[in-house]
Amino acid sequence: MSILSKLYRDFRALFFPPLCAVCGEPLAEGEEWLCTLCRATAPLTNYEREYYNPVVEKFAGLVPVERASVMLFFQQGSGWQRLIHGFKYHEAWRLALEMGRWYGARLKASGLYEDVDLVIPMPLHPFKQLWRGYNQASYLAEGVAEGLGVKVERRAVRRVRYTSSQAQTPRRKRAENVAGAFAVSDIERLRGRHVLVVDDVLTTGSTIVALIEAMQAEVPDLKVSVAALAAPRRELGLE
Repeated sequence: MSILSKLYRDFRALFFPPLCAVCGEPLAEGEEWLCTLCRATAPLTNYEREYYNPVVEKFAGLVPVERASVMLFFQQGSGWQRLIHGFKYHEAWRLALEMGRWYGARLKASGLYEDVDLVIPMPLHPFKQLWRGYNQASYLAEGVAEGLGVKVERRAVRRVRYTSSQAQTPRRKRAENVAGAFAVSDIERLRGRHVLVVDDVLTTGSTIVALIEAMQAEVPDLKVSVAALAAPRRELGLE
């Protein structure tokens, strides 16, 4: 680093210190995007360490999954909600990438996801991605794949039907809203593979179920696992 670059960095840090993405406090030397306290007190589920957990149970009887987990309990009104909404709605895609890396490292350490071949981000419809400018699940998936040491597969499946937001759709109609929304583009990329579907927030699970149904209808020997970043406790039957 040149002397000029170092002076600029020090000047910027003095007057515009980087802030923790969760609590908003200035980061200390050596901290990046998340402070030590927030990392230590994160509402982690530790479900990636458990072969059978409430996320696996949520999909039982709906679609076959090999493994399933969420990293965080979604806490309404918390800094973690603001972080997730930041990369979901406000273009903070770098945070999605960093959270994916953290999650991927945890999945790797658990040993339960070591046979995953590919990571598949939840597809967005092209119109929605054009309007938003990016797919936050794609950045999450990139970080997760990096942690697991596997590749991201973005072309094998696609969203073929534009749907209204699941968050704005009544719960009883969410499965109907996403029915037929996905299609397999390249069967050979999936044949005989174990894929990990990555999404940001798990609620009813209808969107993930629709995606898995579409993939397994075309590729019967496909194994699927699920990794969502966060889920409310009530959606996991814990409240």
